Amino acid sequence: MRQVGSVESQTLCDVFTTHRRSLIGVAERITGCRHHAEDVVQDAFLKLLGAESTSSIRAKAGYMMMVVRNLAIDHYRRKGMESRLLVAEEEGQAVSTPEAASPESVNVNRQLLQTLDSALADLPERTRYAFEMHRIHGHSQKDIAATLGVSPTLVNFMIRDALIHCRKTMKRIDPLS
Repeated sequence: MRQVGSVESQTLCDVFTTHRRSLIGVAERITGCRHHAEDVVQDAFLKLLGAESTSSIRAKAGYMMMVVRNLAIDHYRRKGMESRLLVAEEEGQAVSTPEAASPESVNVNRQLLQTLDSALADLPERTRYAFEMHRIHGHSQKDIAATLGVSPTLVNFMIRDALIHCRKTMKRIDPLS
């Protein structure tokens, strides 16, 4: 027999009202922001409210907690991706265009590229290949290792060695870099 005040007979609104603080707490620990956590909890409530049937769910509080947790994780991941991809508008305005580059800066950049090219030419063939394929062409270390017939760990070391060599070469011509 069911009791009128039992957990099973609670409506979604009752569960939301009863557990709102703990739901916000869970979301806040994941998102790191109380305002975002409140938004996540509200989104979870609206999502569950719009669901076809939540009456068959026995542990509504647990289910709502899981939905809030998943939405908070999605929110956290989305914010991280946006922060990596998007930059402030002011940063974009500071970027110079090729037409605005002075002859002096073009010459300095060409010299830097020539120095870097000669630094890469100093490297062993295999190390240079691994570095260029990874850093310039974006190939994975695993793919490079398969192509060269070596372990991915060795490819990692080759890329590291090439990077160190290039940095040392660049510091010799510009100690401030």
